[in-house]
Amino acid sequence: MSVSMRPPTHILVVNGVKVRQPVFVIAAPHSGADLLGRALKRSPGFHVTMGRAPVARVVYAFARRPSIARSRGAHRVLRDALAEAWQVVPDACAECGAACKEAGGIVGSGPCVTARSLTRFGDAGPDLLYSTPVLLQAFPDARFIQIIRDGRDVVADMLADPACLAWFKPHMLGHDAEFPSPFLGVRSAEHRDRWNAMPAAGKCALRWRSAVRLSATLRRELPAEQLLTLRYEDMVASPGRAIGAVSDFLGAEISTIALYSAKAGGWRKRLSAADAELAEKVAREELRRLGYR
Repeated sequence: MSVSMRPPTHILVVNGVKVRQPVFVIAAPHSGADLLGRALKRSPGFHVTMGRAPVARVVYAFARRPSIARSRGAHRVLRDALAEAWQVVPDACAECGAACKEAGGIVGSGPCVTARSLTRFGDAGPDLLYSTPVLLQAFPDARFIQIIRDGRDVVADMLADPACLAWFKPHMLGHDAEFPSPFLGVRSAEHRDRWNAMPAAGKCALRWRSAVRLSATLRRELPAEQLLTLRYEDMVASPGRAIGAVSDFLGAEISTIALYSAKAGGWRKRLSAADAELAEKVAREELRRLGYR
């Protein structure tokens, strides 16, 4: 994943506020992006969206077909979708998913913030990771926070999530699929039949493995002032310390309360022996590299 060739900075104004250093939370599925998104959403001055439909459509189009993300003007498409999502209007939250509404404390259609209070914008929607190069083109001054979690916990959560499992239907790697497929973790068309025959736990592990490899690339290519990497288990063990690091990174006071409900290590009880063995076989190299024994 290349992060070079960024266009000149575009000045985007939303609700009368210039969008400067927007914050994007990126991670593999069920790795804690929603937790940190909640923390940011509940912090003064922040307007953080999570899974708004117009943004999700663009993100998933880029994730499934990387050639679209590399096309001319892709960054403008994503920037426009985010600008629309960040607009504060009477029915602003009508298109938000349940997780976003709950994080913002919204019962009806919103909005969850007032325009006059805004200073920073961001998004913590699922699978933003695969659009990172496009986000950098759209917002060259963006700040990214990526979260790494034990792949076995990720697999356990994915297996319990129908939305994640829906990506594993055979037609997702049909004859029109692009390879390599970072989104599904499949390197070439030669592996299509093997992927189709693989149990769901293995497919979940492939998605996690591919995501952490993309995260490793980001750590090598992005400067420290633009990328902060957090470990999910550290967020759970020491919420105050983790949020302190986020606050320092963003130069803003961030709410801590959202992290206190998180737990780690449940895969030992939730995964069957066969699923745990398969997940460890598929992702062994990355689990070891990241210190998950």
